[in-house]
Amino acid sequence: MIALLRGTLIEKSPNQAIVEAGGVGYDVMIPVSTFTGLPATGAEVRLKIHTHVREDALLLYGFLTADEKTLFERLIGVSGIGPKLGVTILSGLPAGDLIRAIRGGEVDKLVRIPGIGKKTAERMVLELRDKLAAPSSEGPAAEHAPALSDVERDVLSALTNLGCAKPAAEAALKKVRATRPELTAFEVMFRTALEMVRP
Repeated sequence: MIALLRGTLIEKSPNQAIVEAGGVGYDVMIPVSTFTGLPATGAEVRLKIHTHVREDALLLYGFLTADEKTLFERLIGVSGIGPKLGVTILSGLPAGDLIRAIRGGEVDKLVRIPGIGKKTAERMVLELRDKLAAPSSEGPAAEHAPALSDVERDVLSALTNLGCAKPAAEAALKKVRATRPELTAFEVMFRTALEMVRP
């Protein structure tokens, strides 16, 4: 199984990275938290990889840190949570907030993540509450935020990839621009818009 991928970052989007290694381009699914930490395209990148094998496909899920990969693997061990939903969960809340919500039994916070219903949230708490260590610190903030128009495009793409309707995502993004014009970093803008797009 592939456990680590090191190569040149060819393309990146909020939920996907293409990494060329040894003349082969690997399509890797990633959460928003990994996207915000990726270097510019053309630079070298190292991703911790979880390989998911199905009858019809071999899928790669990539993470910048071992802790993020471990949290992902804990999540997909919960009944009803597959790798795709695991990435969505990691994109919906920062890792520290997610761990605190699970350890604290904050089901109301977990159900705000697209694709997570009350029963799934309750299973996450029941099965993971005692398996997750308390977060030691918050993850690093996104660095070198791209130009505002690029950030907004990435935020819109991330919201729709998480299952938000495009009109609702666009409305939330406009609201963020109107009420929080100081927000320019992708991850902060994305999470603020995600809160606004939820009913």
